[in-house]
Amino acid sequence: MAHSSLLSYAIWVPIVGGLLVLAVGDRRAAAARWLALLVSLAAFAVTVLLFAGFDTHTAAMQFSERVAWIPTLNIFYHLGIDGISLWFILLTSLLTVLVIISSWRNVKERVAQFMAAFLIMEGMMIGVFCALDAILFYVFWEAMLIPMFLIIGVWGGPKRVYATIKFFLYTFLGSVLMLVALLYLYFHSGDSFGLLVFQKTPLGMSAQVLIFLAFFFAFAVKIPMWPVHTWLPDAHVEAPTGGSVILAAVMLKMGAYGFLRLSLPIVPDASHKLAWLMIALSLIAIIYVALVAIVQDDMKKLIAYSSIAHMGIVTLGFFVFDSVAIEGGIIQMLSHGFVSAAMFLCVGVLYDRMHTRNISAYGGVANVMPIFAALMMLFAMANVGLPGTSGFVGEFMVVLGTYQVSPWAAILAATGLITGASYTLWLFKRVIFGAITQTAVAGLKDLDGREMFVLATLAAFTLLLGLWPAPFLDIVHNSVQHLVTQVSLSKIPA
Repeated sequence: MAHSSLLSYAIWVPIVGGLLVLAVGDRRAAAARWLALLVSLAAFAVTVLLFAGFDTHTAAMQFSERVAWIPTLNIFYHLGIDGISLWFILLTSLLTVLVIISSWRNVKERVAQFMAAFLIMEGMMIGVFCALDAILFYVFWEAMLIPMFLIIGVWGGPKRVYATIKFFLYTFLGSVLMLVALLYLYFHSGDSFGLLVFQKTPLGMSAQVLIFLAFFFAFAVKIPMWPVHTWLPDAHVEAPTGGSVILAAVMLKMGAYGFLRLSLPIVPDASHKLAWLMIALSLIAIIYVALVAIVQDDMKKLIAYSSIAHMGIVTLGFFVFDSVAIEGGIIQMLSHGFVSAAMFLCVGVLYDRMHTRNISAYGGVANVMPIFAALMMLFAMANVGLPGTSGFVGEFMVVLGTYQVSPWAAILAATGLITGASYTLWLFKRVIFGAITQTAVAGLKDLDGREMFVLATLAAFTLLLGLWPAPFLDIVHNSVQHLVTQVSLSKIPA
């Protein structure tokens, strides 16, 4: 299994499949849809094989592949995953299948290009979670921006060009600083771009702080953290539903993943030194951004701000350096992947029928769409963090782990969670409950079979993670323990 090529298949099956879908072209839109679905299912099957063959008893990298790529610069096509990576690879492949199904009838122009963009982006995102060579990581990190750039720019709303350029500039400029840091590490690690080599390279405090800040700008923009979050609401509002799903459920997680894979193990001393900054910014995101969400009148924009607040819980958990809090942060990332995807899909269901996202245009939806209302209620409760749903597990673990280190930070975070409940319930009440006041609402039809399948799948995972989190935690546990050990060891030369 150590020499398996499963990771390469997970990356390249959707990329090559996407190119084949592109070759089919728009003249055979139906064939393009079916081919895209088959490719996404094949890619998902590969990731299920990864899950089936994963050894939960070790923190070592598994399914490793290492082939010389640019030998003169010591750059390798080096792949491997641990318990932290695995769940996000599965999440990416699952959601790509659901996005293709959910977009089956909604996208009527450039169908082949639309489906191909998601498949190619899937391969790039999985590549980020697998890469163990810094240049390979950077190539996948930057390359995945291109399909999302096109998805928003071509199939987005009226202000899509503005949102696309803002999204690209924020994320690209932040990544340039990461490249500078990676080049510095290359010259100070014996001319190696191996991420595992970087983790063993001694570095002085000044160098560590500068590297941490370079990584911070790349990852904080991607999460996004306050105050570099302003691109996200615009991108979500203008993106098509499938683009919002992948953006919220997977792309935002890559920033947090970067902190786990690069910042904490490579510059542990700087991570401790600047933890106060990360905790402060996380708490601002949890409290302030949640207050901003309350006043939104666009459903997508409200959920976008909600995502920023929830990712603040994740970064808080990472930078208190407690294993329970870090595991809680990872579970929160996974939960947010399910719940945010579901919330944006729910908005998409309503938008397909009403062609508006304004909260004031709705009211009384439960009277005509009872099945939809029930499912949206489950996702709203998970967004709030109701016990029994996936949202509770991660949030509880983060607050519990944070309390062991800083009771005041835990109290402030818990206060922010109450604010989160207010904007979610306020949204749900105005859209779903009450009397029907709009004629258009009275004519709405409940979920069809395709929409039911997509939302029911996400509901199942939301409940599974909430009611039985042990299998999810078992996979990440040893990897997190290893990371905590790495972060506790100083790398400053004696």
